[in-house]
Amino acid sequence: MIRINLLPHREEKRKARRQQFYALVGLVTVLAGVIWFLGFSVINRQISAQDDKNEFLKREISSLDKEIAEIKKLKEQTDSLLARKRVIEALQANRSETVHLFNELAKQVPEGIYMRTMVQTGQRITITGYAQSNARITTLMNNLDESPLLERSTLVETKAEVVANRRLNAFSIITNISRQTTADPKAGKKP
Repeated sequence: MIRINLLPHREEKRKARRQQFYALVGLVTVLAGVIWFLGFSVINRQISAQDDKNEFLKREISSLDKEIAEIKKLKEQTDSLLARKRVIEALQANRSETVHLFNELAKQVPEGIYMRTMVQTGQRITITGYAQSNARITTLMNNLDESPLLERSTLVETKAEVVANRRLNAFSIITNISRQTTADPKAGKKP
């Protein structure tokens, strides 16, 4: 019988397989390194591109913020000018109001009433004075309520006083002005 020693042959096959394994591990390691490097490069490029986009957006946002601030400033100026315009229009519409008011008061004050003061605060007018009797104060209030320029007359107080050796009734009345519109020029006139 022939004896063949297969140990060296097996040993050589193992050695060849080991070398193939190490070569394959080395190749896989190099390939993994190349893939990692390529992935790292691609990701870095994408991050860099995104950073550039972000910087561009920040610049544009700051530019738009400046424009928004300018727009707000212009809007405030426009609102201010519109408010001034409304005030001027209101003054223009009611510029003859004082003349009409004094005219109307001259028409509505009955005999026996002596006005001391007249104070206007916004729409409200406070009238103080003396009357020969309470009936004349009532007549004055009725006349003021019937007036197209005045409305809602309210008696605040009435009291008896002696002025220059005469007994008179001191009074205080509050009445309101009804605003006239420029569209209706006959509104201030009584029919």
